[in-house]
Amino acid sequence: MIPLSEHLCFKTYAVSRYIAGLYKPYLDEISLTYPQYLVMIVLWEHGEMNIGKIGEHLHLDNGTLTPLLKRMEKNGLIIRTRSSEDERVVLINLTENGTKLKEKAKHIPEAVQSCIHLSDEVKTQLMGSLDEILSIQSVSEI
Repeated sequence: MIPLSEHLCFKTYAVSRYIAGLYKPYLDEISLTYPQYLVMIVLWEHGEMNIGKIGEHLHLDNGTLTPLLKRMEKNGLIIRTRSSEDERVVLINLTENGTKLKEKAKHIPEAVQSCIHLSDEVKTQLMGSLDEILSIQSVSEI
């Protein structure tokens, strides 16, 4: 058995928890959880989309997203509506409050990045490696 410190899954899990923890004080200020923040980023970037597309962007399934989106709707950040073309499809759109929240959140990525002391070169290499892993996952799901 290899030591815990040599398990890629442990290292990525620990780093993910560390980075998500860095976001927490900033997200608390705007009353969002980290997963809700990720949904908001997708909607701020792309506008209205169905749950499946949001799931593709976030690598999450509908069963995980649905309760999260219901809470976000209850909090007045999004509106869930059925597609007029296909009632099985649920479309997600930002409310006025959800759109306004973007301005309050725009400083967060830079604030968190300033806590992670990586050179631009190392960050670019790391992002490339993580993208490679995610692309392998996406291909294996087909």
